[in-house]
Amino acid sequence: MDFKRLLLVDDEEGVRRFLGLSLMDLGYEVETAANGREALDMFDGFRPNIVFTDIKMPVMDGIELLKAIKEKSPDTEVVMITGHGDMDLAIESLKFDASDFITKPINNDVLEVSLERARERYRMKLQLREYTENLERLVEEKTQRIVELERQKAASQVVEGLSAALSDAARDVETGYGLFNELPCLVSIHNRYLEIVAHNTLFEERLGNQVGNNSFDIYSDRNSPGNACPVQRTFETGRGQRSKENFLGKDGEEIPVTVFTAPLPNTEGDIELVLDISVDMTELKRLHDELLTTQYKYQRLFDEAPCYITVQNPDLSIAEANRRFIEDFGEASGKPCYTAYKHRDEQCGDCLVRETFKDGLSRQHETVVTTLKGERKNMLVQSAPIHDVSGKVVQAMEMSTDITEIRRLQDHLTSLGIMLGSMSHGVKGMLTSLDGGIYRLESGLNKGDEERVAAATKTLKSMIGRVKKMVLDILYYAKSRELETETVDAAEFLRSTSDIVAPKAETACVEFIRDIPDGLGMLKADTAALSAALVNFLENGVDAGECRMGARLEFSARREGAELIVTVADNGMGMDRETRDKIFTLFFSSKGKKGTGIGLFISNQTIEQHGGSITVESAPDKGSTFTITLPAGDGA
Repeated sequence: MDFKRLLLVDDEEGVRRFLGLSLMDLGYEVETAANGREALDMFDGFRPNIVFTDIKMPVMDGIELLKAIKEKSPDTEVVMITGHGDMDLAIESLKFDASDFITKPINNDVLEVSLERARERYRMKLQLREYTENLERLVEEKTQRIVELERQKAASQVVEGLSAALSDAARDVETGYGLFNELPCLVSIHNRYLEIVAHNTLFEERLGNQVGNNSFDIYSDRNSPGNACPVQRTFETGRGQRSKENFLGKDGEEIPVTVFTAPLPNTEGDIELVLDISVDMTELKRLHDELLTTQYKYQRLFDEAPCYITVQNPDLSIAEANRRFIEDFGEASGKPCYTAYKHRDEQCGDCLVRETFKDGLSRQHETVVTTLKGERKNMLVQSAPIHDVSGKVVQAMEMSTDITEIRRLQDHLTSLGIMLGSMSHGVKGMLTSLDGGIYRLESGLNKGDEERVAAATKTLKSMIGRVKKMVLDILYYAKSRELETETVDAAEFLRSTSDIVAPKAETACVEFIRDIPDGLGMLKADTAALSAALVNFLENGVDAGECRMGARLEFSARREGAELIVTVADNGMGMDRETRDKIFTLFFSSKGKKGTGIGLFISNQTIEQHGGSITVESAPDKGSTFTITLPAGDGA
């Protein structure tokens, strides 16, 4: 290999030109650079074997260039060019592994000697590296060979020791003494003719004396050499076997065992005997069957429990859910409980499970949830910790019991109580009016004043009518009764209902847009009850937009086949999913102290009694839309 790529670095153009020509005459491939920085930029692409550089240069001097080159390529030889006054710098360059230095003006003979010395040093470095690498590779190969030989020797010693140990074990079994007679296992020795030549005491107790019998006779499902038993497979393959089998006890019963066989070679390495060690799995099988039965029983209890059950991890993800939960809320494994159960994007503020993880205590509260089918259910939720063997809470169980029917009865009784309380004052007033009417009637009769009698009679009839209506209202809340329906023009009814709310919308600075076209057909309804329900939705829309810039309330209706679709939409504050699920629950209000929580509950009952339904679409700051579907009367 020829090492004749040379980089010449000098800030004087004349030196670069004339010295470069001299170097090329000497057979070198030469590149030149005006300073150290330019030389470094060229270095990686040119990869010179030798660098000739001036010591004093602008931008980057020769010493700095020398250090940078040695860091990049320690094998590159660097010859320093210096003037007579730079001798100290030239000597310093030798400390940084410069190959040589020559002084200006440069003598051709000195130049050739310096170049040859640099080339020789470069050649010797490469040879030394090659010798070193070859030596390291040779040492590694020899080391691996030594390790392999040691491993083979150790393996041979282990095999010899194991073979001796197994032979000793066989003798122990034959003599009836030693370790194998103390083991709680069935131990037997078999020869190459598949005959049992010896067995331990426990083997004989369980299977009887089998010495001299065929190896396969002790298995309940092996009846000939053609149906290979583990001992036969060990002789055939030369390797130990492991399998689950059934032995035939001396009383004819089957004994489940796990069989382990090991070949016992003679001194020539041929398999002479096979050691069979079998573990009686009767008790283990019983325990396993009992465990499966218990697991199945508790899984059935888990799935058939009349409530929703989830097991949750510390991050509130659901580890397991029972069948009832999955049927009503879908597959939830791995999902956060608040997503699967409450349709939320963040944790519930009153999360019981989170508190249970903190202090390990059980808790309970009530909430309302919505199933996949859209059913709203009142739930009594309870949490309980699940501990590991050290007592640490590793999971928590949440159980939710459906108390919707109980709450419905309570709501009915509560609303009845509220109604009776509010009516008590009215009853008292009507009784007072009745007393007054009777007094005026008696006074008119006594005085023969027909006009007074007529006025008193009119008052009494009016009061009796009011008492009758109040009694009917009490009966309405106490038990179901038929609505007092009449057939009305749907458009006229809806327009008159909207007129009730218009003044309130104007006062609250809410733009009230009504789209009630003619031709909606007839509507069979209890006009007083249905009007009150619709007014409740409209007034809530006004409250949602009150004092909001650009507040708008839309009230529209359309006919779709045999159904009347009424829509109440606002652009107010809106609701999240959890609030939407609870708005028709008695005493639930999103208005805080301003709401009673009764209006929407009664409105929903009224719509359902008319054979209708309500759907709600809403999102925070996106407004709310209530779509009320009612069965329309005949005729359009």
